Amino acid sequence: MPNKNPGFTIRHYCQGIGDCHLLRFEKADGNPYWMLIDCGIHTSIKGGSQIIDDIVADVFAVTKGQIDVLVLTHEHTDHISAFRASANRFADFHIDEVWMAWTESPTDPDAQKLDKFKQQALSALSGASRQLHSVAHLDEAKSAAPLREGIDELLAFSFGAQGETVRGMRDTAAGLAKKAIKYLEPAQAPLDIPSACAIRAYVLAPSRNPDYFNIVDRVGERYAMSSDENGLRIADTLSSAFAAAASTSDFTDLTAPFDPSLGTPLNGISRVVKPPKGPAEFAYLHYYGPSERAPLIASKKRVRTTDANETNQAWRRIDYDWLSSAGSLAMQLDNKINNTSLVLAFEIVDTGRVFLFAADAQIGNWLSWQDANWKMSEEITVTGPDLLNRTVYYKVGHHGSENATAKAKGLELMTSKDLTAFIPTNKADAENVHWGEMPYHSLLTALDAQCGPRVIRADDPKLLAGQAPFATPSGSIQAVRVGFVGNGGDQRRTWVEFDVA
Repeated sequence: MPNKNPGFTIRHYCQGIGDCHLLRFEKADGNPYWMLIDCGIHTSIKGGSQIIDDIVADVFAVTKGQIDVLVLTHEHTDHISAFRASANRFADFHIDEVWMAWTESPTDPDAQKLDKFKQQALSALSGASRQLHSVAHLDEAKSAAPLREGIDELLAFSFGAQGETVRGMRDTAAGLAKKAIKYLEPAQAPLDIPSACAIRAYVLAPSRNPDYFNIVDRVGERYAMSSDENGLRIADTLSSAFAAAASTSDFTDLTAPFDPSLGTPLNGISRVVKPPKGPAEFAYLHYYGPSERAPLIASKKRVRTTDANETNQAWRRIDYDWLSSAGSLAMQLDNKINNTSLVLAFEIVDTGRVFLFAADAQIGNWLSWQDANWKMSEEITVTGPDLLNRTVYYKVGHHGSENATAKAKGLELMTSKDLTAFIPTNKADAENVHWGEMPYHSLLTALDAQCGPRVIRADDPKLLAGQAPFATPSGSIQAVRVGFVGNGGDQRRTWVEFDVA
């Protein structure tokens, strides 16, 4: 992993859906200073556990097991699944420091408030998933299939393939720190990176202002999600409903619209052969009619066929529509976690050139950078927009999704003619998990306009063939190398490495 330029080296692993980036800075004595930013893979990737085993083995071979800083950007398994405790992949590494966002600190009061929402939301969504799976075979629950699949996709970010929680992965990774765990925020001074050329790491996000956590933007239209209070209310309501519905529970749901003594349980109506006159009979005839019954709509005319809607009334029922609020809660949780991503900008002090690692930052995260500033001296103040203007390398955020790279207050501020962008996403894998279009076509068009040929995708066929996608030196790229982990042959085992300056 050579570096003979006044900059550093970046190795990106291209595991399909996930992030793992190994940075090498050369110290004044010629020895390397290693930084590993995330290491994970999405649970949907076939053979993902073995791929991560091979990636970790490659990191060990390159670094000889010495990592100076491990950066954990946020709590999603596709970023930190390598740290699953039972796998024990990093047992032979020596890791000096672990860096995380202030939002992960167990003693920070603001972080504790955010964590309360995250844990209650996860508990409620897990309950919703179990409920939806238990009735998936019923006709009246067919319409809830998209909701069930969407919740399961989100839960995959919080629970690994073996059931271990992302919180457990995070804590296992944090426990690897031999010297210190640092919880970072934009208010602190830039961190100095030991290097032959002076390099600073600015913490752009997450902000201390919780309003930014709730902002999502799609194709230029920004809108706010529900407040934290509303999200907690949804989580509490769902959790109460699950507890009240448990067969052995004497729990009283205080959020229910009627007293427990009122009404008739739906499962009681469905089991009777001849319900009593009144509401129970009406519900039985119009919402539970099995197909073998005679038509329920009386007619004196002779009919040749029977409409299924007359004999099976399940389509009228809304037994599980109340779970739809789980969809809103799932979106709030996912966007809030992404908007609390730890974002780092590395500046080569002598040249002022900046290298941006945006993790899974969504629009609220990006907008918060507009307020960030650092007073470096009496004459010099560095701002977030200033760093964007000097950015020459951009690790594209959140797999290249449509709402994860700001436009006017993001990419359009990156005006350097030397800009390069790397997208760590396999389009086919994103389609496989029904994520829509990743990378997003409008974003690709904009990146092409800003970077020219220096837009590198993890699913580029040239990479699989071991070819650099463009000649070097070019822009911020001094050299390009392509290789593979393990047995190779699979695009998800590719790595691409740049010397940048």
